[in-house]
Amino acid sequence: MVKVTVFGAGGWGTALASILSEKHENVVLYVRNAEFAADMRRDRVNARYLPGVALPENLQISDKLEQAVADTELLVLATPSHGVRAAARSFSTVLPKDCVVVSASKGLEVDTCLRMTEILAQEIPTIGGRLAVISGPNHAEEVGARMPGASVVGCSDPVLAEYVQDVFMTPNFRIYANSDVAGVELAGALKNVIALAVGIAEGLGFGDNSKAALMTRGLAEIARLGAACGADAATFSGLSGVGDLIATCTSQHSRNRRAGIEIAKGRRIDEIQADSGMVVEGVRSTAAAWKLSRQKKVDMPITESLHQVLQNGLSPHSAVLELMTRSKKHETEEVAFPSPTGKRG
Repeated sequence: MVKVTVFGAGGWGTALASILSEKHENVVLYVRNAEFAADMRRDRVNARYLPGVALPENLQISDKLEQAVADTELLVLATPSHGVRAAARSFSTVLPKDCVVVSASKGLEVDTCLRMTEILAQEIPTIGGRLAVISGPNHAEEVGARMPGASVVGCSDPVLAEYVQDVFMTPNFRIYANSDVAGVELAGALKNVIALAVGIAEGLGFGDNSKAALMTRGLAEIARLGAACGADAATFSGLSGVGDLIATCTSQHSRNRRAGIEIAKGRRIDEIQADSGMVVEGVRSTAAAWKLSRQKKVDMPITESLHQVLQNGLSPHSAVLELMTRSKKHETEEVAFPSPTGKRG
């Protein structure tokens, strides 16, 4: 009988722990705050981050880290991206030998531009190849409510990928495998940038044409940066790419889209995050994507404009004008990926 530990009691971690508990008897949700953990054990609900979703009775809720990870075979890390390094350090010394770690965190580390699995590999030197990432169009509210959905496990080892698929797959949660770990992670992080931009467009009163253009050209930006980082072009046409982009740019559940709407109204991002009580990942991802695009010499005009809005006070209206009056471009030449021969395809 497999033991699974979910590290992180936000909405996404709680939703994953909940559906995993329906398939496996021995699932532990690790909650750092003892009082919060006690409330969840008593009420069998995460009222703060996933209200309305009843937690299965067999789901164990623990605030004791060593107890939570003892003998676990698979650990799911579901913290905000800026907390991944600290979290990995906290459990690296108590992680059982041969334990598989699956990152469910979407983002890039701002200072280093590293992906989440790259951070985990740094902080857990003994992890070897036992790393995977899960990503896709997966709003916690819908996953927790058992609405049918699909996700992708990114893992370079096909045998390990199948194992992770078997652990996660349920009648309402279909899992696909993808060996392109870099592409899966970059797509999951960068779609939050575009969702912020789409939210701003919506907040400015623009219509479907504007939002569709931002999503389409945003996907082109993501693909260009992915190519520069060695990702596979096909990944960005899949669930972790265009699928997650559509969900995050259009859903009522999307914190990034809602934050963009508020930014268009002139509100500061710190006020927006304080009101929601949750992390708006797109803010940090914009800073990291802008930095990475400079390092890789990749043209990302939407990301550049959003960075100027967030960091340098450029007005959203001025950002739109700058984007619309750029020099003319050819649509397809910018998204070409290296061919197997090394020439541009």
